[in-house]
Amino acid sequence: MTKFFKWIGIIVITLVIAIGLFLFSMRFSDGPLEIFSGGPFTSGEPAQAPDDWSFLTDRNTIEFQTMMPDTSRIVWLAVHDRRLFLVSGYMNTSYGGIWKQWPLYLESDDRIILRIDSMLYEQRLERIMEGPEIVPVLDELARKYFPGTTAGSISSAESVTNSDTWMYEVADR
Repeated sequence: MTKFFKWIGIIVITLVIAIGLFLFSMRFSDGPLEIFSGGPFTSGEPAQAPDDWSFLTDRNTIEFQTMMPDTSRIVWLAVHDRRLFLVSGYMNTSYGGIWKQWPLYLESDDRIILRIDSMLYEQRLERIMEGPEIVPVLDELARKYFPGTTAGSISSAESVTNSDTWMYEVADR
């Protein structure tokens, strides 16, 4: 029986080391890999940001990179009134505090780079805590990611004002 537990221990330690090496190596990759944050973008062509982000209306995800630290991730998006919004939910939950670090990075440096179809757009993220765009943006998120629901069933304007959900508008630098 001792031999069995020894082998289980070796397997567990090997898995922990392999996962740790994978996560560490992602910090040096050219962008994220699905749910895993990646390193800074090393490919893509700089481009002027459009005045109208409507071409992303039915796009499910985009990549973006924060500057400090220079890490990248894939996020959901919403387009409302030709403007681009990124939303981070679960901010007041224990798992959100672990899983959702990127909004905290923006407090010291709001500059980002969006990578869309190999084009790099140097932008900023402005946090929205109140205003008429909150409900339409949440409605758009509900339409895209939770068909058959309304914004009130996934989030509410109150969730934005009380910081359960952090909403950002993509803005020019």
